Amino acid sequence: MPALLNGAGDYLTITFFARKIIFQMNVRIIKVICIFQTLLAVFFTGCSKKTYSAGGESAFIPVKSEKLILGFSQIGSESAWRSRNTQSIYEAAEENNIQIIFDDAQQKQENQLKAIRSFIVYQVDVIAFVPIVEDGWDNVLKEAKEAGIPVILVDRQINADPSLYAGFLGENGLEEGRNAARFMLEKFTDKDSVNIMEFSGTENSSVVRERAKGFREIIENDSRFKIIGSENGDFLRSRGKEITQDLIQKAMDMGIFSKDSLYYEGQKIDVIYSHNDSMTLGLLDTLETYGITTDKTVIISIDAEQKSIDALTQGKLNCVVECNPNLGPVLMKLVRLIAEGRPIPRVTYIEEKVFTEKDDFSEYKPRGY
Repeated sequence: MPALLNGAGDYLTITFFARKIIFQMNVRIIKVICIFQTLLAVFFTGCSKKTYSAGGESAFIPVKSEKLILGFSQIGSESAWRSRNTQSIYEAAEENNIQIIFDDAQQKQENQLKAIRSFIVYQVDVIAFVPIVEDGWDNVLKEAKEAGIPVILVDRQINADPSLYAGFLGENGLEEGRNAARFMLEKFTDKDSVNIMEFSGTENSSVVRERAKGFREIIENDSRFKIIGSENGDFLRSRGKEITQDLIQKAMDMGIFSKDSLYYEGQKIDVIYSHNDSMTLGLLDTLETYGITTDKTVIISIDAEQKSIDALTQGKLNCVVECNPNLGPVLMKLVRLIAEGRPIPRVTYIEEKVFTEKDDFSEYKPRGY
């Protein structure tokens, strides 16, 4: 062997590649074993799958095993709302004797694509996921359909061939935006002009597009209302803090800083419309740091976490539009239906409320998140 080598470097190189080849062979062997075990499980439980047609006629064969398996990919745990959303699904799965294979995508679409493909390999009975963004799902959904595994979208919608997924369960983002704007119109019945600052959520997500569109639908024919600025806060509390800090710093630089008002590009902000509570709470954190009151700024938020309801009762917010995270019970009903070969609705909206400064706060119940 030494006669064939030019030195120690060549020997190490050959050793490295030899070990790499052995490792890859072991990975392939493990994959074959996993697939073989899956096939055995399918055979002995009498479980079989065929293709399905979303939103109506279904050729999906009912699973005969005792426990259904749901593969669920969550986008992350960026807020109390999101954590409650995950908890609701876990609780409902346990109550309905449904097993969950869970994946946290940590705010990355590539992680979700990997998770969905792993669910396909495991041959779960149903796949559900919260899409981070709207685009880029067609290929993986085709793979799921070819494997005979139905897919349910949760919380957010996508741009894809509707035949590739069974249905959507979640909030009505358009109506949430409309409700926020309706409150604002009632609030400013006799004001000649209203400047609005928008804290927007994650770019290219369906819920951001809908909440922005619904809000604008209500005010588009009323010339008094003008959106003077819109900043991407990515649904994060930290970004809410940063955006507010930037507004304050620019006001200081322009010599118009005030303890009772906020400004955007020199214009006084009358309304802040925030797409979620995390960004709103970040806003309030920064205002408190600088000792700025919210008396002259109407603040409207979406989600209705306990902390935002508390801020509403304390007079720091004016309106909170609920985005209900408790999707678990309805999701499990849909999972059962589709696993039995029965059609599910193309769209299922969850019930939601609107909380305002005019409410009787004594009637508020703890949110639990």
